Amino acid sequence: MSQTLSAATLLTVPLAPLAGSLLAGILGTAFGGNRIGRVASHGATILGVLVAFILSALTLQSVLGGAHFNQTIYEWMTVGNLKMEVGFLIDSLTATMMCVVTFVSLMVHIYTIGYMAEDDGYNRFFSYISLFTFSMLMLVMSNNFLQLFFGWEAVGLVSYLLIGFWYKRETAIFANMKAFLVNRVGDFGFILGIGLIAAFAGTLNYSEVFAKSGELAAMGFPGTDWMLITVICIGLFIGAMGKSAQFPLHVWLPDSMEGPTPISALIHAATMVTAGIFMVARMSPLFELSDAALNFILIIGAITALFMGFLGIIQNDIKRVVAYSTLSQLGYMTVALGASAYSVAVFHLMTHAFFKALLFLAAGSVIIGMHHNQDIRWMGGVRKYMPITWITFLLGSLALIGTPFFSGFYSKDAIIEAVHASTLPAAGFAHFAVLAGVFVTAFYSFRLYFLVFHGKERYDQNPDAHHDDHGHGHGHDEKPHESPWVVWLPLVLLAIPSVVIGAMTLMPMLFGDFFKGVIYVDAARHPAMAELAEKIHGWAAMGVHGFVTAPFWLALAGVVAAFYMYMINPALPAAIKHMFQPVYTVLDNKYYMDWFNENVIARGARLLGTGLWQGGDRALIDGALVNGSWKLVGWVSGIVRRLQSGYLYHYALVMILGIFVLMTYFVWLNK
Repeated sequence: MSQTLSAATLLTVPLAPLAGSLLAGILGTAFGGNRIGRVASHGATILGVLVAFILSALTLQSVLGGAHFNQTIYEWMTVGNLKMEVGFLIDSLTATMMCVVTFVSLMVHIYTIGYMAEDDGYNRFFSYISLFTFSMLMLVMSNNFLQLFFGWEAVGLVSYLLIGFWYKRETAIFANMKAFLVNRVGDFGFILGIGLIAAFAGTLNYSEVFAKSGELAAMGFPGTDWMLITVICIGLFIGAMGKSAQFPLHVWLPDSMEGPTPISALIHAATMVTAGIFMVARMSPLFELSDAALNFILIIGAITALFMGFLGIIQNDIKRVVAYSTLSQLGYMTVALGASAYSVAVFHLMTHAFFKALLFLAAGSVIIGMHHNQDIRWMGGVRKYMPITWITFLLGSLALIGTPFFSGFYSKDAIIEAVHASTLPAAGFAHFAVLAGVFVTAFYSFRLYFLVFHGKERYDQNPDAHHDDHGHGHGHDEKPHESPWVVWLPLVLLAIPSVVIGAMTLMPMLFGDFFKGVIYVDAARHPAMAELAEKIHGWAAMGVHGFVTAPFWLALAGVVAAFYMYMINPALPAAIKHMFQPVYTVLDNKYYMDWFNENVIARGARLLGTGLWQGGDRALIDGALVNGSWKLVGWVSGIVRRLQSGYLYHYALVMILGIFVLMTYFVWLNK
């Protein structure tokens, strides 16, 4: 691709997965008459995503060479002075996201061939994941808030379809409805933020909004003494809280494990949950103008990073442990955003995408090998049966806990350093949270690793195996086995960047010109990145120095603690659980947030709805207004009917009485 980016080529990137999705979804299902088989369905969707990935990689190459694209592709409509358009903004941030999304999606597509081989909804699943890729690409490539919102809602819709893929299971129905409703709460804040931008800036185009950011910063929110820019930024971030599963809108993400494993990797690694992080980084010119919004982001991110990690410690479902790990890592990214280290947040987004997709897919490989048992208490010793899954899972875990020279180390340590350098009031709490989170992450990650891959074999002792789907007739007492090549190949291809991508991209992404003109930081007010530049002098020096820093020793302590408790002295966890039973109960009930949502918010909303229906609709509207009006007319007509006798002498009498009353009034009373 040349240094100039063509609109036609860029349009091909999202449309290629869309074409594959339509082919598989229409012609490969009963909807279109099952005209094509499985091979054609997965072939079309994989080809579409492969084309998107190749073009994304070429686009990134062009962007690195100085290319830039910001144009309207299609003008949908004009309302007054407000233009609603479809357009692309291609810069280093967009190109990075395009490559990450398409590469992870490609790996997931290949992996799905093996994972969903026995499922009746094979073609439908491929259609959904390809449609998801299209939606995510439209989101990251947009140059305006309208298209951003389209992509935002489209990934939400497809995630609803994917989480509830096995739609005959009650748990899946509950999970996708929960994800849908919680995200609507976040989206309410998001659309309010966009609405305020449209109202006060008079445009939805990013560049035009950023050009007016100074004017927005000088305005107050009508009727209050709040800054308009603060209200806008917090509204936008509430949208990110829903999409990127930040406290207290995080509750949907662990339940979304009800969907097949490939979508766990697709939704939770590189795509949907990172959309909020990407959006805030894209909006850095706005967020930099509001310290109140940044403090809010810091606090929310810190709570998520630490307290969601605690929940990962007690989980026994292999996918849920990794899901809580995702929540915690998203908290880290959010904390980086709050510290104005936007480039570090995107850096961690990228490294995390590879090793978290690897961990989810490796977990799925274990589930296949264990004949669809997901309970880690009934695994053990899997290493000798599944060597490829074992080594890739280990590499992913080492990257996750921030082992020096692995990709996760560079991004996670940079976040900790950036928060430490931040001067915002909330930075102190955030720094404590991300440091403590290092130990917690290392502990639950290697608890999972040791229980699954080492120790005594327990796979034949499971009294009640939890099945990942409904169509596999394997007995859970069979020996584990390595997964087919279409499953382990993506693991190997994801393991490579999980190890090396951090070192390769550290300096250009954080301190080079990679994000120049894309991400804006007010260095005078938010000096975190400037201080970071003084401390970090290359990947090798940072890696060597990493062995003497607090995060390394905290991570090592977490690994050692997990090894001792689950390999050396397995009776200790049960003793600790008994000793701290109240704490365990709180964690087991997820801080009672699900209970609060279901019994206070949801039940309260239902009671309000029932009250409005019974009292407002039935009693007031139907009872008083509709039924009351005809009853009143009937009552009045009944009285009038009695007065209308039809006899002439009755009317003469009434006339005489009327004259008598009038004369009495005028003669006697009205003097």
